[in-house]
Amino acid sequence: MKKTLIAASLLSLLSFGALAADYVIDTKGAHASINFKIKHLGYSWLTGGFNKFDGTFSYDAAQPEASKVAVTIDTESFDSNHADRDKHIKGDDFLHVSKFPQAKFVSTKVEDLGDGNLKIMGDFTLHGVTNSIVIDTQKIGEGKDPWGGYRAGFEGTTRIALADYGITYNLGPASTYVDLILNVEGIKQ
Repeated sequence: MKKTLIAASLLSLLSFGALAADYVIDTKGAHASINFKIKHLGYSWLTGGFNKFDGTFSYDAAQPEASKVAVTIDTESFDSNHADRDKHIKGDDFLHVSKFPQAKFVSTKVEDLGDGNLKIMGDFTLHGVTNSIVIDTQKIGEGKDPWGGYRAGFEGTTRIALADYGITYNLGPASTYVDLILNVEGIKQ
């Protein structure tokens, strides 16, 4: 009886976990973005994004805490819509893209807060430094697309301190952190 109960429990867990779907982030269709904002002298926001990145995630609405996320960002694709500023940010005062051509995020844990809200914990590597971060995430929706596929979309935000990643260029006391805004739409594989 005990063996039967254990086997049934394992089978139930395996079939439940099998419901998770793997998605590729739709960067080719431009249905995803990684944006940032940082205060400029404390007077306004400077905004921009990274134009090249890719990634995958697994997600099951019935078991969101089993989700996984992995994203790689091409730091050379930094774009603030100002060529001289972009050149400076890509240089060794900030991103140092010739030495650190990629930034990466790999999830380590997902917490389901209910109503489509998640906390995604993970390791974020930028400028050669890896720190744990939390991305506050909201599910936007999921369903069939007009081309016969299936999609799921999320929005996430996090704040990182530049000094935590070895970026110590003095931009003033109002500009010590960057807010990241992530819009992700994945295509089910």
